[in-house]
Amino acid sequence: MGSQWGADRFYKKAVSEGYRSRAAYKLRDIQNRFNIIRSDDNIIDLGAAPGSWMQVLRELTAGKIIGIDLNPIASIEGTQAITGDFTTDAVQQKITSMVHEVNVVVCDASPKLSGQKSYDQARAVALSEEALLFAIKVLKPGGNFVVKSFQGEMFNELLELARENFYSVRVYRSRAARRGSSEAYIIAKNFKGITNVA
Repeated sequence: MGSQWGADRFYKKAVSEGYRSRAAYKLRDIQNRFNIIRSDDNIIDLGAAPGSWMQVLRELTAGKIIGIDLNPIASIEGTQAITGDFTTDAVQQKITSMVHEVNVVVCDASPKLSGQKSYDQARAVALSEEALLFAIKVLKPGGNFVVKSFQGEMFNELLELARENFYSVRVYRSRAARRGSSEAYIIAKNFKGITNVA
C-alpha cells in the first residue's frame, strides 16, 4: 500500500503542476541536492519521453536542451527532440550538428521490463552503460552526468567505469522513487575529459 500511496502522491502533484510524469520530482530532488545543472548549460536528455525531465531542465537552464528517445516526444517550448537510438552514429552526428558544446547528459531511461528481476536488472545496467559511454563521447571536460540504474550484480562495474571518467561519483536514491524499488541514480560530476574506456 505504501508504494501505491507514493505513486499517487507524486502523480497527483505532477498533474497539478503540469509535468508529464512523476519523474520530474526525481530530477528536482537530484538538482537540489547535487546542483548538477548551471543556468547556461547545454543538456542532452537520453530516453527523454514523455518529456518531464525536459520540462524541468527548461526551468533550470537557458542553454540548449535536446531530448532523444525511440518514441516521439510531444513538443516542449524551447527544446529540441530527436526520435532515434542515441547509440547510433547517425543520431550522435545529428547531435554534434545541433550543439557545439555539451555540459550535462542526463538519462532516466528504463528498458521494457519482463518481470524477471535479474534479467531486467542486467538490461537496465547495460542501458545505463550505453548512456555513460555516450556521455564520455560528447561531454566537455568538467561536465556532469546523471543516470538511473538498478542495483544488482553488474551495478558495481558501471560505478567503477563512472569513477574512472569523473572526479566525483555518488549513488543516490531519490525520495520520489517508489518504495521497494532498487532504482538508484549515479551522480557523476566534473568529467575528466580523458576517455578511460577499456
